[in-house]
Amino acid sequence: MKKIRYYYNTQTLRYERYVTPWHVKLLRFVGFISAALVFAFIIIAIAYTYLDSPKEKALKREIAMLRFHYQELNSQLNQLQAVAQDLQQRDDNIYRVIFEAEPIPASVRQAGSGGIHRYRQLLSYDNGELVMATAQKLDQLRKQLYIQSKSYDEISALIAKREEVLASIPAIQPISNKNLKHIASGYGMRIDPIYKIPKMHEGIDFTAPVGTPVYATGDALVETVEYGRSGYGNHIILSHKIGYKTLYAHLSRIVVRRGQQVKRGDLIGYVGSSGKSTAPHLHYEVWKNNVKLDPVNFFFNDLTPEQYEELLKLANQSNQSFD
Repeated sequence: MKKIRYYYNTQTLRYERYVTPWHVKLLRFVGFISAALVFAFIIIAIAYTYLDSPKEKALKREIAMLRFHYQELNSQLNQLQAVAQDLQQRDDNIYRVIFEAEPIPASVRQAGSGGIHRYRQLLSYDNGELVMATAQKLDQLRKQLYIQSKSYDEISALIAKREEVLASIPAIQPISNKNLKHIASGYGMRIDPIYKIPKMHEGIDFTAPVGTPVYATGDALVETVEYGRSGYGNHIILSHKIGYKTLYAHLSRIVVRRGQQVKRGDLIGYVGSSGKSTAPHLHYEVWKNNVKLDPVNFFFNDLTPEQYEELLKLANQSNQSFD
């Protein structure tokens, strides 16, 4: 219940009821509202400073989750960089050494992708340094993998070239001779069958019936096809890679033409006794840079170690050659 207030009126000399003027009421009302607003502002400021709204809590959880994922991504990138470095070391110290290729300079492998200015816009974010570090690692790894991919392309080309070279080197016997019974005369000083004097025999003679198939001993280009009644008689010269050539002489028939490409094991002719020959046989020679070598050293693809030992004994016998 509102209290009734009185005051003493000196003019009327009596107590009269006090009535609050309207401007005083207005001032009190304005003061109350102002105080309420001040207190409300203080409470809101404290709430916004120290208390999170549900939306802010959700955003903070999302930011924390993103930070966690970025850290995990950085960890995985570090692992991938370690794997990439291992591949680079193997590439430089094993693969490129095997194929005699120069290693890729470290300055090329470790080159960056444009400096810090490339990532300047990322620094404006609250977690900009973390995002920038991740972007830098990713760009560097991308470039390293690109360089490594190009290196493997080069190694692959070298492998294909090396396989091509290996396939071209003479590596089998020119006739089927698994039991080694067809070796008649080897490389070295032998008795000439016509002049009966010691003479350098620059190949191996394989005895075989006329018409026995003769095979290319390595991938090659048919360089020479000649028919004659003296010397090598009907013969073929194949040109292989890296300076190798092989000669097949005294043939009865030739089934290839000059300029033809042949593979190891392809039929190129048949055994005969043409030219300077005393009996049907195949005279076979191996040349390297126009120097005649002992063919017995080039039968490693189709002989066991035991067969090769036996072949060496047969080829080293001092006997008379067939041409």
